[in-house]
Amino acid sequence: MLTFLIPSAKEMTIPPRSYPHVLPQKSQAILNTMSEMTVEQLAKAYQIKEEAALKEYQRWQQMAANQSSAYPAYQLFNGLMYRHIKRHNLSVQERNYLYQQVFISSSFYGIISADHKIAEHRHDFHTKITLDGTSLKAYWRSAYNLFAQEHPQVISLLSSEFEDVFTKDLRKLWISPKFMEEKKGQLKTHSTISKKARGAFLTACMEQNCQTLDSLKSLVFPGFYYDSSLSTDREFVYLKKED
Repeated sequence: MLTFLIPSAKEMTIPPRSYPHVLPQKSQAILNTMSEMTVEQLAKAYQIKEEAALKEYQRWQQMAANQSSAYPAYQLFNGLMYRHIKRHNLSVQERNYLYQQVFISSSFYGIISADHKIAEHRHDFHTKITLDGTSLKAYWRSAYNLFAQEHPQVISLLSSEFEDVFTKDLRKLWISPKFMEEKKGQLKTHSTISKKARGAFLTACMEQNCQTLDSLKSLVFPGFYYDSSLSTDREFVYLKKED
């Protein structure tokens, strides 16, 4: 069975239905650290203005007081990639695929299922905090590595920020899709292309119920197709040609 890893997102939109917030044990130390920080300290940790940090301060205080609502992660996150993932009117098969085979890498919650209920928060591996003298990446590395060891067929749609948490030897075993556009004979890739295509790629996998590497090679989605001449055993290149 294929396992997909996707990153969390800064942008969030509140879904209509909320749930009680249950925090994983390993996340508690991060909550303790964040909720003890002043607005000024949060501004420095996030490298944002204090006005914006005040909103985050209030979120952390609510969470520490067990007053936060929680929402399915794949619905709460609303970055560019997430907006290109099919998230509504899912068939039973598509919903099962999303819930069972798609996992989100988070610097606050760890690796969670797409449907895991999470609270509004701002946190990533660029947040400048330490936990017992260790960095965030070091804090999560053993848990991330354990997940990779338990899921041997990983399809990584992660950015380097999240992939770097895993031990390099484990990352070598993954399949990493790459998305490129050809314009006037020139191959191009950039963040916007990649984020949109990751969402469209994952949607196609859900709709086609892809369970093998060969099935990934036969996918066609919003103009993209697998290009064997550009691909390697571990990097699957999907190309979109523009006139």
